Amino acid sequence: MMRHRGVTRRTMVTRLLGAGASVAMPAASNRARAQGPPPFATVRHQFIQLRGARPVPSVPIPRLSGGTIDLTSLRGKVVLVNFWATWCPACRTELPMLDRLAASDVRDLVVIAVATDRDRSVVAPFVKGLKLRRLAIGLDPDGLAARAGASGQADTPFALYGMPITFLIGITGQVEGYISGEADWLSIEARRLLDYYASAG
Repeated sequence: MMRHRGVTRRTMVTRLLGAGASVAMPAASNRARAQGPPPFATVRHQFIQLRGARPVPSVPIPRLSGGTIDLTSLRGKVVLVNFWATWCPACRTELPMLDRLAASDVRDLVVIAVATDRDRSVVAPFVKGLKLRRLAIGLDPDGLAARAGASGQADTPFALYGMPITFLIGITGQVEGYISGEADWLSIEARRLLDYYASAG
């Protein structure tokens, strides 16, 4: 009998403590959000803010149209660097949104879409088929800019945690965070995230 009462009391105390924690956690979560970027997420993924991010090293990324892209020359702007591949179904959905974002009125924003396909010849027809006109298209067939599991390598500033994956570089020239998977870059939440980093000097 006593044991039954003890278990019941312990269960009740645990439930009360759990209820108190669940009430306190949203308040703490809201305070943390107020000190960081606004939330931006999809059904499966969310924007991950990087702590102690290092400046982007100078790694020239060949352009599909010729010449190169130097990310260090874009300091003072918010830069989205999207890594994609022609074999990726989610990329086919996301790239047109990024193209529209690149054509939008968002000030001091640069949107770059870097193809990771090893065969460069498949990229141009794919881009043409999707009618991508405003995106800066880069090429990284040798994995010099991004590689799977390359986060600790100095010569590869970006790690491919998924496909597609988009990194956000702030106006100070540091990688601030990333979101993997297809994201709605035309949403209000995306605009709030971009505005936050545009004003975070």
